[in-house]
Amino acid sequence: MTEVPNSDNSQSSELNRKGSRTETVDPQATEEDLGTENRLRPNSLGTYCGQNQVKDSLTIAIEAAKARSEPLDHILFHGPPGLGKTTLAMILAAEMGVSIRITSGPALERAGDLAALLTSLQPGDILFIDEIHRLSLAVEEVLYPAMEDFSVDIILGKGPKARDVRLKIAPFTLVGATTRYAMISQPLRDRFGSTFRLDFYDIEALSQILERSAEVLKCSFDHDGLVEIANRSRGTARVANRLLRRVRDYADVRADGQITKETASNALEQLEIDDLGLDRMDRELLTALANRFDGGPAGLETIAAAISEESDTIMDVYEPFLLKEGLIVRTPRGRVLTRFGYAHIGIEPPQHSETSQSQQSGLWSNPSD
Repeated sequence: MTEVPNSDNSQSSELNRKGSRTETVDPQATEEDLGTENRLRPNSLGTYCGQNQVKDSLTIAIEAAKARSEPLDHILFHGPPGLGKTTLAMILAAEMGVSIRITSGPALERAGDLAALLTSLQPGDILFIDEIHRLSLAVEEVLYPAMEDFSVDIILGKGPKARDVRLKIAPFTLVGATTRYAMISQPLRDRFGSTFRLDFYDIEALSQILERSAEVLKCSFDHDGLVEIANRSRGTARVANRLLRRVRDYADVRADGQITKETASNALEQLEIDDLGLDRMDRELLTALANRFDGGPAGLETIAAAISEESDTIMDVYEPFLLKEGLIVRTPRGRVLTRFGYAHIGIEPPQHSETSQSQQSGLWSNPSD
């Protein structure tokens, strides 16, 4: 059973971001995603594709908790957006046969909001807090006794007659999710029993995800068509499913409903999504680094101003994939465009001086550095 409070889902907090980024390859959830993702979500670890090491560890944790008739230990998922953190939380609830309450850090504005949620939980329930790094200190401190002792401290009365009362709550599991692991305070991190990083998906896993989604959406497809979509999905399940829907639209109008490699390629080219999965705004960022900043280094705020985008959006949305593909690197002095980045946008790298070359040694040879 899934219970979703009326508070805003954290994913919707990013829907009105400044800038003109093409939403098709944005790993943050759009309004359309929020309405469609539940249809496409797997409901068990057996049908969840990819993240095999995480799945194996969770399987053991679930079986052990069931054998002892205990709730799962508190779990923290971190990694770039769109990789399945919310889906895994919902699967944990389904596998344990318990309810899940879903909220987000920004939605919990007051300590009382969280206390009300905690006192409403039934034994074994899961409380999922997305964007947990955005909890205020006052709200976060309510979690400490709740996670350790299954209790909540509340204040009764006002003024000089006010007194602290500690209430016992039902044993529960807190599942947190964040794209900013370093922003979670050490005391909160230490209270999680297990921490898992979700990585970008490989092409095989994305193809499996797309095949399952295509069947749910009743699409007519061939394997090569799905692989073409997977290749341009930025290693992200949410992006893959979104591109599938756009390719399906194109196929229904232009290709008799058949998703083939050619159909997928034509549809994605129309959306200005290139072979690597970069859209117009990605290429604009790379081009700005090349033309305005001589390849860098350039600071985050400087780049954000140059392309009229928010710095947080660059850090959370653009950079993870650009770094993964070796198109840019981060240095203490700022972002630097690599020779692979230059090649991708078709611009010749500048002839750096010996001093500049020495400072950037290694940036022009290995995209994994």
